[in-house]
Amino acid sequence: MTKCYPTVSEEYQNAVQKAKRKLRGLIAEKNCAPLMLRLAWHSAGTFDVKTKTGGPFGTMKQPAELAHAANNGLDIAVRLLEPIKEQFPILSYADFYQLAGVVAVEITGGPEIPFHPGREDKPHPPPEGRLPNATEGADHLRQVFSNQMGLSDQDIVALSGGHTLGRCHKERSGFEGPWTTNPLIFDNSYFKELLTGEKDGLLQLPTDKVLLSDPVFRPLVEKYAADEDAFFADYTEAHLKLSELGFADA
Repeated sequence: MTKCYPTVSEEYQNAVQKAKRKLRGLIAEKNCAPLMLRLAWHSAGTFDVKTKTGGPFGTMKQPAELAHAANNGLDIAVRLLEPIKEQFPILSYADFYQLAGVVAVEITGGPEIPFHPGREDKPHPPPEGRLPNATEGADHLRQVFSNQMGLSDQDIVALSGGHTLGRCHKERSGFEGPWTTNPLIFDNSYFKELLTGEKDGLLQLPTDKVLLSDPVFRPLVEKYAADEDAFFADYTEAHLKLSELGFADA
């Protein structure tokens, strides 16, 4: 779909660049890139293409959305970001949270994802239950990512590779452990570990394993494990789509 981005002022653009520098410092200092990427994903991933509701529009700061089970622990991200956000009142929370996700990928060695400002904050959070459930299979992934969000099979696999950052915490998700041996480096090791099979200490969720058993997903896993540049290119496209769901649609 063609995008028609809103025009923002030079003052707004300058605030984006200054906020980006502050975010680099915070994320590096706190080693919180995985948390910030999760915040950006979970903010955007509630979009419903049929009703045009949900999406990356700043509602994650609201207690009602933070209380969703899938968002356990994201109150920490919101709290960490607030002192920087207060320095840039001109910025929408919608833009600021997505900018944090872009910076999280960039400073951990991942691709530089284009960022287009101009999202407006919306007043009402989406209903609970729109984010993927890690215990489900391929049909569920396609229902959430394709039917609800409008993303492709390639996007599903590329975004799954973002789990190269971070780990699960039992008190938040019911699962425990990292996906890769270095959960603060953005690379293609998620796919390499997936093909290697389960190892002590490394996590493979049902939604990870299904990428190997599905006939469309598996060739993409193999492609990304063999070619990090291909993964970075497709991840950039998928992340950009996710971060702009419902935004600037022509």
